This record gives sequence, C-alpha cells and structure tokens, in this order.
Amino acid sequence: MTTGSVFPLLELIDHPPDLRKLPEARLPALAQELREFLIQTVARTGGHFAANLGAVELTIALHYVFDTPEDRLIWDVGHQTYPHKILTGRRARMGTLRRRDGLTGFPKRAESPYDTFGVGHSSTSLSAALGMAIAAERAGSVRKTVAVIGDGALTAGMAFEALNHAGSLHSDLLVVLNDNEMSISPNVGALSTYLTRLLSSHFFSSVREGGKKVLSHVPPMLEVVRRAEEHVKGLIAPGGTLFEELGFNYFGPVDGHDLPTLVQTLRNLRALDGPRLLHVVTRKGKGYPLAENEPVGYHGVGSFDPTHGLKPTAAGGGPTYTQVFGEWLCDMAECDERLVGITPAMREGSGLVAFSERFPDRYFDVAIAEQHAVTLAAGMACEGLKPVVAIYSTFLQRAYDQLIHDVALQNLPVLFAIDRAGLVGPDGPTHAGSFDLSYLRCIPNLVVMAPADENECRQMLYTGFQLDRPAAVRYPRGKGPGAPVAREMRPLPVGKAEIRRHGRGLALLAFGGMVAVAEAVAERLDATVVNMRFVKPLDEALVARVAAGHHGLVTLEENAIAGGAGSAVNECLAARGIQIPIRNLGLPDYFVEQGERGELLAECGLDVEGVCRQLAEWSVVPAPAPVNA
Repeated sequence: MTTGSVFPLLELIDHPPDLRKLPEARLPALAQELREFLIQTVARTGGHFAANLGAVELTIALHYVFDTPEDRLIWDVGHQTYPHKILTGRRARMGTLRRRDGLTGFPKRAESPYDTFGVGHSSTSLSAALGMAIAAERAGSVRKTVAVIGDGALTAGMAFEALNHAGSLHSDLLVVLNDNEMSISPNVGALSTYLTRLLSSHFFSSVREGGKKVLSHVPPMLEVVRRAEEHVKGLIAPGGTLFEELGFNYFGPVDGHDLPTLVQTLRNLRALDGPRLLHVVTRKGKGYPLAENEPVGYHGVGSFDPTHGLKPTAAGGGPTYTQVFGEWLCDMAECDERLVGITPAMREGSGLVAFSERFPDRYFDVAIAEQHAVTLAAGMACEGLKPVVAIYSTFLQRAYDQLIHDVALQNLPVLFAIDRAGLVGPDGPTHAGSFDLSYLRCIPNLVVMAPADENECRQMLYTGFQLDRPAAVRYPRGKGPGAPVAREMRPLPVGKAEIRRHGRGLALLAFGGMVAVAEAVAERLDATVVNMRFVKPLDEALVARVAAGHHGLVTLEENAIAGGAGSAVNECLAARGIQIPIRNLGLPDYFVEQGERGELLAECGLDVEGVCRQLAEWSVVPAPAPVNA
C-alpha cells in the first residue's frame, strides 16, 4: 500500500525529526498524504475515524514546532492520535491497530517514547500535563509541555479542576483546545487569524508586559488597559473570557486545517511561558465527505470499503445486550412515567437513541461527567423519580464515591444499567469492565445482578427497577447465547439462583455470560450447572445445598478473581464452616490487552477448552466423558 510514489512525503518520515526537516511549504501536501493513508488504514483495521481525520493538520503542526519527545505532548482520550502514531515511528505497524499483539488504539507509554502519558478515559490530559510541567520546573528544565484536549472532554469536571489549579501556578503549560463540534465560525477568518498572530507574537507580549510594569505605578490606567485588552479578546472569541478568568492567556480561535497559521501561532506560543490556551477549530471527518456529513456514525468503525463507506447494519439475528436494554427502557417508560434515563455522553453506545427520540423530556445526556450523572440520579430519586443510569462498567469507576456516598448510603432507588462488562475486545484494558463485580458487591444496600442470556437481562432490568433500593445489572458487549426475549416482564425473586443442569461430582457456579460456557463444559464432565444470577445478595442457601451434594465446586465469572463473585462464594462457605475443594475461575491478575473477544477469553482460560484444561489439572475433577461426534 505504501510502495512506489503513493505516499512520497509520508515515506520520508519515520520520526518527528524527519518531519522537521521538511520545508514548511510542503506540509499541506504531507497532510493530504497522511489523511489518505489514515483512510486506507482504518478502512482495513477499523477504529476511531472521524476525530482522527480532523486532527491531521494539528498533529503535523505540533510535531513540526515542538521538539518531541523532549517537549512533552499529552493527548486526551486518544480518539485523535492515529496521525500521531503514524508520524512517530509506527506507520508500518498501523495494519495491526487494535489487534492482538498489535498497536493499541490509544496512547500507551510502553509503546513509544512519544506517548508521554497513557490514556483511554476522557479529561485526564490537563492534570497529567500540569504534573509534568511542575516536574520540569522543579528540575530546572526548559522543555515545553503541551496538552491537547477536545471540547467534549472539556465538559468533565476534572478538566476544570486542572485548569483552575494551573491558572494559579503560572506553570509553563500550553493547552490546545481542539474544538471539533462546530463548523468554522465567522470569527475564524482573516481578522481573527491576524489578531491571534499579533496577540501571540513576542513583540506584543513584550510590549504588554513592559507596559503593565510601567503602569503598575498608575493603578487606574492599568485597569483601563486591562479592560481594553479583555474587550479586544472578547470581540475575537467571547468564550475566551472564561479561560482568562481561570488564569490562562487565551488565543484563538484559529482554523485547525490552516497549516501556515497553525505553525506560526504555535511558534509564537512556544516562545511564551505561563499557562496559555490556544483554541483550534477542526472538522470531524475532514477530507472524507461521508464522515464529515455523519461524524457520529463514523466516530468508531469496523473495517469498510473506503470508496463506498460503511454498509448499513444487516438485519436479522438476535439482539445485542445493548439493544435489549434500549428496548426495555422504552417499554418501561411507556408503563411508568416516573422513569428517566441518564447517560454520560454515551447515547449511541448505551442504546439510548430510541429513548431519546421517543421521550426527549425524560432523557438527560450530562456530557462526559460520570460523577454528576450518578449524583443527578440521586437527586431525582429523592423527589420520587425513578432514574436509570446507562453507563459502561469502566466509566462507572469514575463515579465510585458518588455511587457509595450519594446513592447507596441514602438507599435511593437508582438502577444502573452497566454495559461492556468483562472483556471488550479491540478497545483493550482501558475500556474493559474487569472489576465491577469486585467494586460493587462490597457496597451495602446495592443489589447486583448478572444475566445469563438476553431474556434474563430484560427481566433483571425490570426486577431492579421495581426495587425501592439501588440496583445494578451488568451485561457484556455484543450478543448473548440467543435466548428468545419475552415481551412480558416479570420480576425475579431477589437473591435466588437456579439450577440449569443436574450432574454429579462437580458443580459449576456460573455468573452472567459464563453460564453458557459452564453448560458446554458440564456436558463433557457430567457436572451440575448453577446460574447464580445474583452476585449480591448471594443465594447462600443454594450454595450450601449444592456443596453438600458434590465433591468440588467451581465458580466462573468474567471479572477479576480478586474480590469477585467467586470470592463471595468462598466467604459464604467459610462463614458456614463448609469445607469443600473449590476453584475460582475468572480474569487473571493483569491487564488483558486488546484483541478479538474470543481470543482474549481463550487467553484467560475462560472459553470452553480453557475451562476444561484448567479443571483437568485439578485432581478433584474426574476424567471427562467422551465428546459425541
């Protein structure tokens, strides 16, 4: 794909020092090649697409002006870092993106010295960059620190905490706000570009600071000058006043696809010190019309034909767990007007599109603010509403204090629909829901459920919604075993498991998605299978009864073994003084990297063959029965 003269400029660049050898006049042609290379690569591998296309010129300009990696460049989230990877020695490996043993989809310190901070969750760049800037100052280093944050990530409270702190320290920190939610506004034009260049220039900075020193002896005149400066900046970008009040020197907005302006402005800002913010406006999907017109649909993509774009999702087959949740939410909203749905900026991913369209006045997207989402739900519950918080397992980690303090401690009826539980495949460890059973089951008042199939997911959501206490239903990404989903909703008896198969010798106590694996293993070993259903409250009576009738127990869960559902079974047996050989199977005590979900389950020994292999090494287990042809 990259042989011959298809990408003549791009092939000259293995690392940013090569980029900095290019004449500035050739940078726009490089941007065109980089964008085409990106389109062809992501079309084969899948991944984040629209935001990366929009960040091409900005990435080139940053590496062209700054002495990376000596100058620290910190990206937020990582949805826009593929051009960065391509320019920093990883172009030849882009075909392995998000695949097992390949490049990760996000910056990762172990992958490259140019990845100065590992990311995956939103809104961390400013705090990390400020920490690096402080460290550089303490070491007496003159290196620069640059954080790139999107306008979406700036909605999180953590970002404003960092801005507030940075503005009070006068640290040498440049924040680049990549604003890609709006089109190029009228302010991003010739006058704005000229004024931004002027305001960021060394001459203007010197005159301004010198003038302030002189006028400091005449306070009324100093105040007049200060107000005049704010007025000029307010004419360019009224929103910049907020950052000025936080202690930042604001510049922009500038067109993020105008390379000459970007390069000159960044050169000016590199020569300055103190906290400063450059507002850059880019367009998601830039250079690929289909993505420009549908940036949400092209945010994260699978492989596709770049000539024709994404194919419509084929109908047929069973629903995913996310779709089961979305349908249940609409059905439940029809039945109970107290229901409100809350999401922290994950409408599409969490299955809330139909709900948002049918019940717009009961739909609340709080942006990337998981802590606020949970406490908002608590406040609603105090006043008689029935909130449903749709959230990924990995993102609920960010609101753990609110879950405990604001919901559980007050025993409020908030239902958490926890998507992406367990391994998530190509998105890797930053997005895997590996720990929710461990961090949920220790919280008082909280009911924790894990469905074995699609229909049970619907019934558990209904069960949790009916409770007058906090409840959580955690379910994996993608489809389940294909169980028919009943329209009728019936509550399950809280804390009651069910025996799916009667066997002898060994009993497999399975939680959630591991039930189907346990059933397949049980056919080989003639074992008993228990669908545990509830992690909390645990069906202790059934656990004790099963233990009395078998010579060994095995727990299976797609969660960290430490503190997980298997640990709950262990604690139950110990409390009752029951001594029986028990084996806990779950996710290993390391961060599982990206790959296809089936590959990762096999790596963790949680597919059928892996479970059988682990049990064969356990002396308690009898020899497996012959497998029918």
